[in-house]
Amino acid sequence: MRFIKEEIKVIRERDPAIKKNIEIFLYPSFYAILFHRVAHKLYKRKWYFLARFISQISRWLTGIEIHPGAKIGKGLFIDHGIGVVIGETCEIGDNVTIYQGVTLGGTGKEKGKRHPTIGNNVMIGAGAKILGPFKIGDNARIGSGTVVLSEVPPNSTCVGVPGRIVKRDDKKIDPCKSLDQIKLPDPIQMEICKLRRKIEILEEKLAQLEKNSKGSEKNENL
Repeated sequence: MRFIKEEIKVIRERDPAIKKNIEIFLYPSFYAILFHRVAHKLYKRKWYFLARFISQISRWLTGIEIHPGAKIGKGLFIDHGIGVVIGETCEIGDNVTIYQGVTLGGTGKEKGKRHPTIGNNVMIGAGAKILGPFKIGDNARIGSGTVVLSEVPPNSTCVGVPGRIVKRDDKKIDPCKSLDQIKLPDPIQMEICKLRRKIEILEEKLAQLEKNSKGSEKNENL
């Protein structure tokens, strides 16, 4: 009963479409998290086959795939849910919202920690892909369709392919000043930044020429 009350509160807070409490039994998120709680307990006891079996039943019923090894905090809400994939070593904090088509995955066959750690109060937009064993900081916002390949600081907004930080602590960030060409290779953004710098140089030269021209005209009039 406690789990049901918690889910009613979470869904009512984050989905304006719900009209009555009984509707939570129609939400795939409710069943996906319920099944995961059972599967995760079995996984911790090393009953791996049974844990995976329950997670596969959940996947078939809800369209949401959560590996039983994933660690999930309180207040997770998966809106709509179809196509959501959460990997084995993924860790999710409290009060996280995930929309349909999100993947919290790895980048290869490496062992150990392979999947991301999601902080508290994070929102991950539809179709976003977060790939790798790094952290998404508390209160971060990941835009729809974003592909995140490196750490996102707390209180940040990340968008694009590959993902880049466009806002932090409610302040806009100039991507040309913050672009990291080693950790976040974005050829398109790099070319845009180069073109922008060239335009700035040309504008400076043009302004200087205009200034010199006005100075010459003044001297001739004298």
